[in-house]
Amino acid sequence: MVALWSAFVVVHVVIAAAGWLYPSQPMGDVVLVYEPWSTAALSGGAIVGITEPWVYPQLALVPMLVAKVLSTPLIAAMGASEAYLIAWAVLVTVLDAIAFAVLLGRASSRPRRAAAWFWVAALLLLGPIAMYRIDAVTVPIAVIGGLWLVRRPATAAALLTIGAWIKIWPGALVLAAVVATTSRMRMLLTAAAVSAGVVALLFLLGADTEIFGFLTEQTGRGLQIEAVAATPFLWLAVSGAARIEYSFDILTFQIGAQGADAVSAVLTPLMVVLVVVLTAIGSLKAARGAPSARLFPPLALSLVTTLIVMNKVGSPQFQTWLIAPVILWFVLDRARVVGPAVLVLALCALTCLVYPLSYDALLRAELLPIVILTARNALLVVLLAVGIRAVVGVPTHRPSTTRE
Repeated sequence: MVALWSAFVVVHVVIAAAGWLYPSQPMGDVVLVYEPWSTAALSGGAIVGITEPWVYPQLALVPMLVAKVLSTPLIAAMGASEAYLIAWAVLVTVLDAIAFAVLLGRASSRPRRAAAWFWVAALLLLGPIAMYRIDAVTVPIAVIGGLWLVRRPATAAALLTIGAWIKIWPGALVLAAVVATTSRMRMLLTAAAVSAGVVALLFLLGADTEIFGFLTEQTGRGLQIEAVAATPFLWLAVSGAARIEYSFDILTFQIGAQGADAVSAVLTPLMVVLVVVLTAIGSLKAARGAPSARLFPPLALSLVTTLIVMNKVGSPQFQTWLIAPVILWFVLDRARVVGPAVLVLALCALTCLVYPLSYDALLRAELLPIVILTARNALLVVLLAVGIRAVVGVPTHRPSTTRE
């Protein structure tokens, strides 16, 4: 336990410091957008998601505001931007520590210790992007919610739903839990109640047309260069047959090429279809008596991976989404998690090599980072296939029949 907690502290210090040292400004979102959004909201200016459109669900603003409040005592000593970065790193570390403590418990089992070592390794390999994004806040929420699914299903559903109102992906864990566990009705009602409460609060705060703006804002996005579906276009960019362009509307680099918009347009429908298919397979397995401890982890990982593979966006922080399902898989079914865990660790390492370490070269369409990114995206597809295969392979227990 001492070794685990020591590793936890060291890794968080290392990735926090790496954000200041690595190229391509991996802390950029925190200091360039989170801090201004928070300052505007607290100073009577525009409130993203309330008075103006926003790409995130509205509860994402809460940790940004918390970090702003925490940074206030430090501003006089180091300036607003530096103070906010430190406050953000502290906030993420504290949230991770709470989830880490819940994971290990008072008498930690071998599967839980293995899950904790996996988490530490994944953070180290992924680097500062694992800390300096809003996604980092949702990982500990998802871990705690997943760990409480059996004994505290309503609380777990509430936590995961709150996580989904910060960044959509924890909703995949809610869906997997509703399909795979026996407390599905309680969790459904809890998730609906929490969402209704959030919507009511947003109405009281003055939001109306912007309440679901985080969904409509995504429809106009182009194909981001790191998305899985953008991989062929990156190879075209090497020869000049495609362009890498910057979108000032959504602050990201996208593909400019014939056919890119068509690919972007079909990805979301394909994502929905695959989510429906996976849900149907999982529901059939559950109806036939599949053990929830066997069914939930691969179904959760498959659904989350679907959100990445079929996404028109390929932001590096998406790899943090994979950490929670694998942690839960370690705890619930350690014997079958080794393959997926190794794949996720490899994905974290390859992602860090792309962003931030070789991102400038990627923007110039140089060969090496495109090769690395291609390998990363190929592994994502492999992980999805592994997850689906695991779901299909979950045994069922049909009622026995007797012969007269």
